[in-house]
Amino acid sequence: MALCVTLSSACGDGGSGTASPPPAAATASSPAVTVTPSSSKPSPTGPRPFSAKISKVTRTTVKHSWHPGCPVGLDGLRLITMTYWGMDKKTHEGQLVVNADSASKIVKVFHKLYDERYPIRRMELVDKYGGSDFKSIEADNTSAFNCRNATGASSWSQHAYGHAVDLNTCENPYVHPNGHIEHPRCVKYGNRKRTDPGVIHAGDKVVKAFRSIGWGWGGSWGGPWDFQHFSANGH
Repeated sequence: MALCVTLSSACGDGGSGTASPPPAAATASSPAVTVTPSSSKPSPTGPRPFSAKISKVTRTTVKHSWHPGCPVGLDGLRLITMTYWGMDKKTHEGQLVVNADSASKIVKVFHKLYDERYPIRRMELVDKYGGSDFKSIEADNTSAFNCRNATGASSWSQHAYGHAVDLNTCENPYVHPNGHIEHPRCVKYGNRKRTDPGVIHAGDKVVKAFRSIGWGWGGSWGGPWDFQHFSANGH
C-alpha cells in the first residue's frame, strides 16, 4: 500500500479501485484456558453465552503464517477459539492467533463485542488463505497474527508480533491518502458515513472496546486510514 513504508502495521495489498478520501477521524496467557464470562445472559431461547478457549499454538496451526526468524516464537503465541456474532445474526465459532501477552485482553474485547451484537463476517486464521493478507481481506475475514513485513516496508508489521487485529476488512478498508482502495468490491466503504453492519466509526463501541485494553485504531491516523486495524502500539 502506498505510504505504508512509514507505517509498521498497514493492512492489505494489490488490486485496484478508487474512492474519495474520508475526513480525518476525530503477562502471557496460560495454555488451554477456557473462559466463560458470566455477563452474557441470553434468554433460554436466545443465543448461547460468549465463551472462549485459549490454547498453545503448534507448528501446524500456523503452517503458512509463521516461519523461523519471525519476531515471536511459537511458544509466544496463543490460539483463541471463541464465539462471535455473525452478519446473519447467529452465533458462530471463530479463531484468532495472537501474542500470549495479549490473549486474555483480546478475549475481553470480543466478549464486549459479542454482548453488543457487533456483527463479524468471518473469523478464520490467515493460514486458511495460505498466509495471504490480500486473500484474507478479499474474504472479509477478521484475523490477527501473520508473520510479514508491513506492506512496502522492510520492518515487521504489528501482525508479525501478534499485536494487531484486522476486523471486517471489507467494510473497514485501508484507504490511501488519495482515496485509493486496493479491493474493488470494498471501494464503496471509502464513504465512512455509511452505516452498514460491521462498519467502524470513531468513538463507537468497537473503538471503545479496543481502547479499554490500550489498543489504538488505524482509522484515526488521518491519512492514510486503516479502518480495519487495531494494534497494541496504535500503528
